Amino acid sequence: MEALVTGGAGFLGSNLCGQLLDKGFSVTCLDNMYTGRESNILEFRENPRFRFVNHDIRNPFDDGVKYDVIFNLACPASPPAYKKDPIFTTLTCTLGVYNMIELARKYSSTLFHSSTSEVYGDPEVIPQKETYTGNVNPIGERSCYDEGKRCAESLLFDARRKYGVDIKVVRIFNTYGPKMAEDDGRVVTNFILQALNNEPLTIYGDGSQTRCFCYVDDQLRGWFKFLDSDYSGPINIGTTEEITMLDFAKCVIGLTNSKSEIVFLERTQDDPKRRVPDTSLATELLGWKPEVSLEQGLQQTIEYLNKKAS
Repeated sequence: MEALVTGGAGFLGSNLCGQLLDKGFSVTCLDNMYTGRESNILEFRENPRFRFVNHDIRNPFDDGVKYDVIFNLACPASPPAYKKDPIFTTLTCTLGVYNMIELARKYSSTLFHSSTSEVYGDPEVIPQKETYTGNVNPIGERSCYDEGKRCAESLLFDARRKYGVDIKVVRIFNTYGPKMAEDDGRVVTNFILQALNNEPLTIYGDGSQTRCFCYVDDQLRGWFKFLDSDYSGPINIGTTEEITMLDFAKCVIGLTNSKSEIVFLERTQDDPKRRVPDTSLATELLGWKPEVSLEQGLQQTIEYLNKKAS
């Protein structure tokens, strides 16, 4: 089986590449290294079933390989990264997806696309079901990512209707674990590194906003179950274990035995106040549910980041 993973040198992409290799796939990792890291894929370099191609999916790609499945993960996912060049982000979400659709059409590949809970924006419905159409600010500083991902979904479902492309659209809720970039600017890495260095943990807002954190192994286990199903999506994959940012900060401080204090800064624009997935579809359709507790997953992530920092 041949798999193409765009964004394969990133956090989720490199974890996916490893699991695909473990399952016997031949893997082509496509990445322009905008946020991808060589260190994430170094362990695969000697594997004869792995190869790396430096390419930007805003440009068409066709290396003549008939891929059985294309996993499209290419897009900066952390707010600092996607806000750094918002036009680049929007074009990666739209032109990039179009180019992957064309590749999938040519070789009759399954196109597995990583969408995001950000398509729900700052939700007014709790929890968020896949049928919820969202509350997104189309002109805010996050819109390059939020609206880019929404447009990508539109392109994918139009490609299924018009061309019969076999698509899988997964909506990822906050996922964390080993191979996260230390400087990606997301709350998990921010809090852990601040705590390890006994620096103040910075919360944007009053700390009452919530997230549900899914460990990477649980996330990818859901992907493989989804891939084996007949369903096209969209489907939510994430935990329903809701935690406030204040309680999350206290949890990280406890697990790292840190002397850090907690400081509060101004809330960022359009930062969702509550984000909780309804995962009943994944449970009923795929028989999937998360297995790794927040404490277990954080311990693995803390260990990884501590080694990287030392």
